[in-house]
Amino acid sequence: MADKSFLDWPFFEPRHKELALALDKWAGQELKNVDHGDTDGACRDLVTMMGQDGWLRHSGAEGDEVLDVRTLCLIRETLARHDGLADFAFAMQGLGTGAISLFGTDEQKAEWLPKTRSGQAISAFALTEPQSGSDVANSTMTAKADGNGYVLDGRKTWISNGGIADVYTVFARTGEAPGAKGLSAFIVPANTPGLMVEERLEVMAPHPLATLHFDNVKLPGSALLGEAGRGFAIAMSVLDVFRSTVAAAALGFARRALDEALDRVTTRQVQGAPLSELQLVQGHIADMALDVDAAALLVYRAAWTKDSGAPRVTREAAMAKLFATDQAQKVIDTAVQLHGGDGVRHGEAVERLYREIRALRIYEGASDVQRVVIARQTLGAMG
Repeated sequence: MADKSFLDWPFFEPRHKELALALDKWAGQELKNVDHGDTDGACRDLVTMMGQDGWLRHSGAEGDEVLDVRTLCLIRETLARHDGLADFAFAMQGLGTGAISLFGTDEQKAEWLPKTRSGQAISAFALTEPQSGSDVANSTMTAKADGNGYVLDGRKTWISNGGIADVYTVFARTGEAPGAKGLSAFIVPANTPGLMVEERLEVMAPHPLATLHFDNVKLPGSALLGEAGRGFAIAMSVLDVFRSTVAAAALGFARRALDEALDRVTTRQVQGAPLSELQLVQGHIADMALDVDAAALLVYRAAWTKDSGAPRVTREAAMAKLFATDQAQKVIDTAVQLHGGDGVRHGEAVERLYREIRALRIYEGASDVQRVVIARQTLGAMG
């Protein structure tokens, strides 16, 4: 039932439409059988499945390839519409190795990207700390020079894929300068001595999440990603690419909620007529459709702008993430309301969407942080 007319918008090339339609068909056949009873196991199975069937090759860029943000967004939107955990599994393969794709040496790319793109290894992005969530510049985890290498000490928390990842991209303070200019990025295999899973974190839409403890973790100099002291810039560049994809996932959730609502109001009878004949219900459907299309325009504007060669899309990505996640929350809430009591029954599609959407308004830059980013970018454009 999902609307696919947007695939004919001028943002896309024929290859994008072909990919989206093929993935939609694949997801409809393969994802309905995923067992969500064991979250860790389901994520491992999903990564393996998507790797074997070729979808994860889009999560990273090898050789002369570049990350195509429109492709990433289309994949996340499609997967989210079918299965939120599948979207999560794909997204973390991209985010977890995004810094390697963008800033890694040929040797670093050759070691990890074939594994993550084929589903043989699971990746994670370790940026957040207990005392510095959105304030990345105040990270306190240290990476002290030790001969030709580094020693990492500290904690990271709210790390997606924490506990099941094979490799982490970790950001730590190397101290070249105070604040944002003193951070560096590192590739840390999960089996490195001293790296421990301190706590597994349970959330309302289950996915692998953990607090990590780094205790005298020794790394060779070859683990450094990019230049020392450029970790903040690397993190922001990665988020600049993948923030738009969070918006795309929210869009996928919203499209599914609209589909579920349309099915409900056209089949549910009230006083001998379908709910859809009530003008108030029609008003809700109109608002939902408007929010979905407006979000899609912002998402794919940001993705197209990045793919067209813009070095940064900070403003466009922030707008897309803020609007798409906030409006998806409204769309899903309306879908729950239109379902009545069934909307809050565990196991219903809209009940699952209601739990899944909330985190997207927090991670990779909370909604209020996006407002600050948009304001600063807009004011800065005035000189």
